Amino acid sequence: MPPRKQVPPPAAAGVPDLKLLFSELVRLETELWDAVERRLRADHGLPLPNFEFMQVIARTPNCRVQDIATALSITVGGTSKIVDRIEAAGQCARRANPDDRRSSIVELTPVGKRLLARATATFEDELRTRLGAALSDRSAAQFTRTLTRLRAAVSSADAGQRTA
Repeated sequence: MPPRKQVPPPAAAGVPDLKLLFSELVRLETELWDAVERRLRADHGLPLPNFEFMQVIARTPNCRVQDIATALSITVGGTSKIVDRIEAAGQCARRANPDDRRSSIVELTPVGKRLLARATATFEDELRTRLGAALSDRSAAQFTRTLTRLRAAVSSADAGQRTA
């Protein structure tokens, strides 16, 4: 028997329920992440974090660990550990950074590029199934703009708290 969906209490007329919005965003992220990860692991043996890192590496010229951390809003230490795993799997390699000897340039190997191409097709298929079926192109574009504004607002609030 499927789990019962909770019915949220009604919000006051015209007043957004930000607690409900938070809950829905977090649950959506968790459920979508889990579904996409299951598919990538089943079809390619590829964890979703590795896939995300490989996407950043592929699109970032002279990619450094710091670039990946910034792009994915995570710590440099955690980023370095996952890059180590991707490198150990033979999917990326590090080389000396000619502009800064304290950092390395991370590049996908030929094996990593082939895996990323196959996994990207699977990833896009899964997103079409899970998101495309529920949103029109126009709604998806608007939702993306809204999420981008929300992320900017959260970052701005964080910056304000650091300077206070």
